[in-house]
Amino acid sequence: MYRRYGKRLLDLVIVIPALVVLAPVMAVIALLVRIKLGPGVIFRQQRPGLHGRPFTMLKFRTMTDARDEQGRLLPDAERLTPFGRFLRSTSLDELPELFCVLRGEMSLVGPRPLLMQYLERYTPEQRRRHEVLPGITGLAQINGRNALSWEQKFAYDVQYVDQLSLWLDLKILLLTLWKVVKREGISQPGSATAEEFLGSPPSAPVPPLQPGSVGTD
Repeated sequence: MYRRYGKRLLDLVIVIPALVVLAPVMAVIALLVRIKLGPGVIFRQQRPGLHGRPFTMLKFRTMTDARDEQGRLLPDAERLTPFGRFLRSTSLDELPELFCVLRGEMSLVGPRPLLMQYLERYTPEQRRRHEVLPGITGLAQINGRNALSWEQKFAYDVQYVDQLSLWLDLKILLLTLWKVVKREGISQPGSATAEEFLGSPPSAPVPPLQPGSVGTD
């Protein structure tokens, strides 16, 4: 019952008041992005949603459009500004995703929406992460975020699909607030953002999850 109806109701009960309260904050961030990074306040990108169907994800821009002499975008590390790093470390760049939740394309809690090209790189087990709506936060985000390996992230995603419940969603939301305050796991070690997922070996074992992680009880 919660999976089919209650989860959507929880999203709306939280998101509608949140958009009203956060509207002034989002307006200020939009103005600062425009001043510091130039035109194009919102970053839009096609991402796979429920059952892999594409939708347009919204975020505040955190990078410039700097290019090399051949017109190719520079690496993320060279385009990510100090202001962009601040937005990422505080997760303020994620606020426009609340509109995706309002539209029913995302949920507050679920596996993070990744890149369209990853769909063909998943193992059958990893592909199960698309059996639910993608989320702003999830089990992987509260258990290490980008400090985890791709295989660990996907293991948490599938665990969430199997154990989805109201109680689990509420615990993840509360722990997410704590993780945002601590600013942990913002990027993968040695990378400005997250390294590209190139696929897992078909015989790769499912990595063990952290003892006591949310959802294992």
